[in-house]
Amino acid sequence: MQVTFLGTGSAMPTGERMQTGLLVEGDGSGAEEEAGSETPGPLLVDCGSGALHSLAATETGYEGVDTVLLTHHHLDHVADLLPLMKARWLAGAESLRVVGPPGTGDLVEGLLDVHDYMQDRLELQLREVTPDEAPFDLAGFSVDAVETIHSMYCHAYRFTPAGRVDDPDAPVFTFSGDSEETERLARFADGSDVLVHDCSFPDEVDVDNHPTPSALGETLAGHEYGTVYLTHLYPHTVGREEAMLESLGAAYDGEVRFAEDGLTVEVE
Repeated sequence: MQVTFLGTGSAMPTGERMQTGLLVEGDGSGAEEEAGSETPGPLLVDCGSGALHSLAATETGYEGVDTVLLTHHHLDHVADLLPLMKARWLAGAESLRVVGPPGTGDLVEGLLDVHDYMQDRLELQLREVTPDEAPFDLAGFSVDAVETIHSMYCHAYRFTPAGRVDDPDAPVFTFSGDSEETERLARFADGSDVLVHDCSFPDEVDVDNHPTPSALGETLAGHEYGTVYLTHLYPHTVGREEAMLESLGAAYDGEVRFAEDGLTVEVE
């Protein structure tokens, strides 16, 4: 499994980071094929401003992505959703599947009401999901979900190749979405080979709905992850990276890195 960071920034652009977007892909080999499941990915998780531009720069491109999974509906996570639809239509694609928390159908239909010339350009498959019905199969992955603590209803997601949930050697990837640090989310992600977690501000910023590094480190302590990548970075974090890593590392001794736009990591 590979994860490419299309956008690691926030609702306040810096010129260096696009807004949230992740491309999740599988290698199409192993137990998932034996089980008869579809080949994992490519799957686009969130589609904030600039994420479409970053996606176009990948080998997969927007032509290769027919499934979008949304964590929540804040603008910096969905701003490029309608531009993605138009780009796929112009490129000759015929369909797009959009999955997300309750209200996703209303979101897409509202966008199409404003830009009505896009009506019926693509065959849209809209699906709303909740943690109660997770895990669910999507684009060749088994996806588990948990509600996060944020100013809008939001999901964190845990991805395993379909057909390999019970395989101890299967790669596991977890994305926090937007969230305060919580023990529930830390447990949900436990054992992930890669955990991508919101860490929007340095410690000196008093903030709700997002974690600071010291609070996140204390919450992650005692849990096991392969590598933790920090994302959803506001301009306040610029120049504070070393201090943030030191603060987080005071409680959590695992490997922690800052995510960067364009970075592809292997989940194994």
